[in-house]
Amino acid sequence: MKTADLIAALAADPKPQGPPLSRRFVLALAAGALISACLFLGMVGPRHDIARALGTIRFDWKFVDTIALAIPTGLATWRLLRPGAERRWLAIALAAPLILLGGSVAMELMMVPPDLWLARLIGSNALHCLTLIPLLSIAPLAALLLAMRAGAPASPPLAGAAAGLVSAGIAATLYATNCTDDSPLFVATWYTLATMIVVAVGAFIGGRVLRW
Repeated sequence: MKTADLIAALAADPKPQGPPLSRRFVLALAAGALISACLFLGMVGPRHDIARALGTIRFDWKFVDTIALAIPTGLATWRLLRPGAERRWLAIALAAPLILLGGSVAMELMMVPPDLWLARLIGSNALHCLTLIPLLSIAPLAALLLAMRAGAPASPPLAGAAAGLVSAGIAATLYATNCTDDSPLFVATWYTLATMIVVAVGAFIGGRVLRW
């Protein structure tokens, strides 16, 4: 079905029943985040020295990175649910987290001696990161994809990938309270790899369940 045909059909149909798409989207985000938070607290919880870590630049900056991923991509995902939405919204949403993460890595490379770069990058929680972030992304991704079925994205795989970015941002924010590797080199490597796993899953599932 072409976009023009869809718009004409929607205009001709009576008003759909149930809550509006905006409310479904927000409720899905809230419910998914809450389930992930409960799962996180039941499984691992925050690191034991979180009170001491708070206020340190590397620890606090992890949340700047993860929140800068979750919020803009959430807005972009909402826009992508419209049949005529431009794909550039997702690229725009990714600009902030990429710039912030790249800037923090550059600062780390300037402040840390080169012989410590590899150790900071590898850290001690890589496997933990690659496991927990995708796991904690399941609930928000599932909730979002369910709510997004009421929309009409021009590209279902792209909309699914965007939902994966939002979900990974939520999961990474939770996981960052537990992770003891605060180096931007670690975050840029392992958080990004974990996020790409979720994005791939979102694109795959979204391409199938968001078709119209």
